[in-house]
Amino acid sequence: MNFSSTKISYRNTDSFSTLVLDYLDNADQLKDFYTYSTDIKGLKKAIEDRKNYPVNRSLLVAELKKQYSNIQISDKLKANVEALLSEETFTVCTAHQPNIFTGHLYFIYKILHAIKLSEELNNLITDKRFVPVYYMGSEDADLDELGEVHLSGTNYKWNTVQTGAVGRMLIDKEFIKIINAVAGQLCVKKFGEEIINIVRLCYKENDTIENATFQFVHHLFNKYGLVILMPDNRIFKKEFACVIKRELREQFSEKKVATSVANFPKEYKVQAAGREVNLFYLKDNIRERIEINNNGYKVANTDLLFSETEMESEINTNAERFSPNVILRPVYQETILPNIAFIGGGGEIAYWLELKDVFKEVNAFFPTLILRNSFTVIDKKTADKIESLGFIQNDIFKTEKELLEELVLRETKIKLDIVEEKDAVKNIYDKIKDITAVIDNTLNGHVHALKTQAINKLVILEKKMLKAEKKKFEAQQRQIKKIKSQVNPLNNLQERVDNILEYLAIYGDGFIDLLYREQPIFSKDFTILTEQ
Repeated sequence: MNFSSTKISYRNTDSFSTLVLDYLDNADQLKDFYTYSTDIKGLKKAIEDRKNYPVNRSLLVAELKKQYSNIQISDKLKANVEALLSEETFTVCTAHQPNIFTGHLYFIYKILHAIKLSEELNNLITDKRFVPVYYMGSEDADLDELGEVHLSGTNYKWNTVQTGAVGRMLIDKEFIKIINAVAGQLCVKKFGEEIINIVRLCYKENDTIENATFQFVHHLFNKYGLVILMPDNRIFKKEFACVIKRELREQFSEKKVATSVANFPKEYKVQAAGREVNLFYLKDNIRERIEINNNGYKVANTDLLFSETEMESEINTNAERFSPNVILRPVYQETILPNIAFIGGGGEIAYWLELKDVFKEVNAFFPTLILRNSFTVIDKKTADKIESLGFIQNDIFKTEKELLEELVLRETKIKLDIVEEKDAVKNIYDKIKDITAVIDNTLNGHVHALKTQAINKLVILEKKMLKAEKKKFEAQQRQIKKIKSQVNPLNNLQERVDNILEYLAIYGDGFIDLLYREQPIFSKDFTILTEQ
């Protein structure tokens, strides 16, 4: 498997928000909303500061050992778990929900980024140790998002009647139907049967989505020493109980986010405003908001009511029933992990930038925020099409219309612009203006209007000429459409649509190794991988 790598600016992809681009460029207007720069200097400062925010390492390691007790783990992973007992060991964390079969490609990219950054820090800072962590957001209840997967142009949806936290849902017969349908599509590819067999081993009927995702992600990244943390855990949540109680008592997080949002630069869209209480209540098949009422607390869309005393008792005895939402989840993560860096997508970075004051309020460590790496993968067949049409890899981010017009203007043997003719018309009207000025200056406006009308009509004619000539390039237009469907499926970045199973079916486990090797660390570029 041979791929070349091309780096381009994120700005040149036309696929990222202004906030993300400005964050990458260290824009002054954002500097008050984060603590550390994303270079080695900033990371070293984060390491030094992190020592002032201790975590319960013995509890963390004990729970991880329980989690891994019934699964075979690599020596590297075992060593990473043991190392977390040391005050000189730190984590590099990324987080994501348990989308079926891992969801979009960026799920894989962000984990590999955490792994590669940890390795790089281990090489650069030899008196410390760095461990990559995937924090599984299994308490998310958005099944519409988590229960869909896109493979080879086909969208598969999990039609289950289950409700509540997706991670707690059970793999049912409807889920098995998806596996069978995907198998029919992928088993014709070189490594298809191999990867489907792994999927069947990991996603077993009546197992939870959380555990199935754990099994599958562990299979992919065990050899790299990735630690998977499943925070839907009573013991971990007991460590977070003081924050849960304070949130219920004071509703502090909404107030702090409101202040940040009020001060946030107006040119950026606010990502997460939060609620009065930024906690959910989990029990059986429900995951609903906790709300304040006159007598204490209410669980939305249920008959569950708690007085202040009852709620305090519930936290003490059933901490696992309390789930932080998008505002408090990052604080929970940093409470249980000795983390120095969080790797997230553009949307994640945007809402983390609103949370610095929330962290400060509960004396939690606010880590280095690093935008995850992004890739587009171009297979050999598509690469050949791009080359045959006279384009280069960087051109893939242009629209179909732009590419076709560029090709037509380059390849046609007919003159399609009438620049000289338009200039000639302008000159004619300028001469007419000189003549009318002698007669009556008030006629100048009328002459100018006639000139504008004439030029506009010639511009329209020019467009019609180009449109007519495009019809002679229908074959090339079809090829451009095929290229765009591969590199920008559904008019989006490939990483926001495609799923890893398709690539593993084509390239095998070597595809993960390729992505690992090509992970940029401190450069801020988008990567195009082209099969040779």
